[in-house]
Amino acid sequence: MSYITVQGNASGSGIITVTSPNTNSNYTVTLPAETGTVITSASTTAAFLNALETFTASQRGTVTTDNDLSFDMNVTNNFKCTPSAGGALTFTNITAGQSGFILLINGSNYSITAAATTKVATGALTTISATGTYLLSYFSDGTNVYVVNSGALA
Repeated sequence: MSYITVQGNASGSGIITVTSPNTNSNYTVTLPAETGTVITSASTTAAFLNALETFTASQRGTVTTDNDLSFDMNVTNNFKCTPSAGGALTFTNITAGQSGFILLINGSNYSITAAATTKVATGALTTISATGTYLLSYFSDGTNVYVVNSGALA
């Protein structure tokens, strides 16, 4: 378990100190702060981010409903999709190393194709174009997204 200490001062600057008992080391990251400013990126990577960690609490991605068959990898890694028409299985903001699941509920034999960067097994599109509930799993190499599907679950 790591411990985080946040110190601020009247000038609006602060220091975040992360203490990891696994290495008996302190890491200090100083970030600029201004009222109303949200820091969304850092120019350096702190050394403690490269350490192996064991999670003791549950870790899970949120499930996002997205019914247009186009899944934004910047939003989450797990999706639920109930399309109201046919379309192309597409991923946007393709991120190397990301994986996840899509619960696909095809309610009316909607024809599903795949975008050029979506790679699926022969016959998979025929299977998921039939009425039924399917679980799709995917993995991205940063260029393409590889999708594997279940048979009809319901």
